Amino acid sequence: IEAQNPGLASTVRTEIRAGRHTTVTAGMALGYLQANVVILPADWADEFEAFCDANAKACPLLSRSLPGDPRFLDLGDDIDIRNDVPRYRVFKDGRQIAEPTDISDLWRDDLVAFALGCSYSFEAALLDAGVPIRHVEQGKKVCTYLTGIDTVPAGRLRGKLVVSMRNFTVPNSIRAIEITSRFPRVHGGPIHFGDPSAIGIKDINQPEFGGEPDIRPGEVPLFWACGVTPQVVIEQAKPPFCITHKAGHMLITDRTNEEFREK
Repeated sequence: IEAQNPGLASTVRTEIRAGRHTTVTAGMALGYLQANVVILPADWADEFEAFCDANAKACPLLSRSLPGDPRFLDLGDDIDIRNDVPRYRVFKDGRQIAEPTDISDLWRDDLVAFALGCSYSFEAALLDAGVPIRHVEQGKKVCTYLTGIDTVPAGRLRGKLVVSMRNFTVPNSIRAIEITSRFPRVHGGPIHFGDPSAIGIKDINQPEFGGEPDIRPGEVPLFWACGVTPQVVIEQAKPPFCITHKAGHMLITDRTNEEFREK
């Protein structure tokens, strides 16, 4: 699905900024790159970037703001991270304390914002290639699991990898691997397929996050490194203050998915 309207992403952000859209962004501004968001105090920022660099499948870093600057000029001229996400999660000492739709009153001069690649981009490519995605068809959130795989630690940040799961027939599984592998900056190809217990998932019917699985006879589960990973790691590290997007409530950028496809 290619982006056709050059002003569409900005128009959608205007609706979000005005508080007229406060729910998930799946299917919005089709063709435009959506991003996970993490905001940390400056004295945690270098460690988080190092964690992203060491765990690029789960945390593909797209952009880092300057301290106190709410803009991502390389992702959109008018982006303001303080109110361009439909809903945020605010943490104090690792504990969630609020889910606001605007964080302007929480913004500080020492905060650094990060934008990370999101699997919505490769889902658009799968749909464009005629590969059906069941959770999209059913209007559900993607199933997301905590694995037994350790991430590569960086300073105070460490923890287990989180994965998202999509299930396909065998022919479509092969196509999904081929297509998503061309998008390394939005999680790329899957890290595993088949037996979930091989990556420490105890019960595929009980995801820790997201929707309910619907795996039918003859279908194969494929598992991708997921942008929920940094949220889990940050909760465990307990920084004094942190803000993330709420799962599924993404930052919509002016960059197109096609810009991130490897030929």
